[in-house]
Amino acid sequence: MAELTPEMKEMFAKAPVYPLATASKDGVPNVAPMKSVWLIDDRTIWVADNYMNKSLANMQENPRAAIYIWGPETKGCIQIKGDVEILTAGPEYEKMRADVKAKSDKYPAKSLIRITITDVYSCAPGAGAGDRLL
Repeated sequence: MAELTPEMKEMFAKAPVYPLATASKDGVPNVAPMKSVWLIDDRTIWVADNYMNKSLANMQENPRAAIYIWGPETKGCIQIKGDVEILTAGPEYEKMRADVKAKSDKYPAKSLIRITITDVYSCAPGAGAGDRLL
C-alpha cells in the first residue's frame, strides 16, 4: 500500500478530469473520463459509478485500476494504480451517494468504486518517464 505525498495530493486536487483505466480478465483495456472522484486519504480514492458499463464489468472481473493525473494546473503527471472494491451499500456508499445527489438528482450514483492505492508512477516526459515513485 502506498501513501501519496503532499505534492501528489495537490496534483490530484488540481486535475480537471480523472481518466480511469481498467482491463478485463482477458486483458482488454478500457479508459473512461471520470469527474466524481475524491481523494479520501493518503491511500484511498473514491469514484462514483454513475454511467459505467465496460469499466464496471472490467473491475468485476479484474479488481485493479489506474487513474491518470494531468492537467494544465497539475505541474506534472502521475499514474496511480490500485486495488478495487465495488460497494453498493454501507456508510461509505451512502456518503458518496449523498455527495453525488447534492450536485444533481440526475446522477444515479449506482455504486462506489473504492481504490486502495498500491503504486504511483511518473508519466511526465523525459528521463524519468515511467519511473515508480511509490
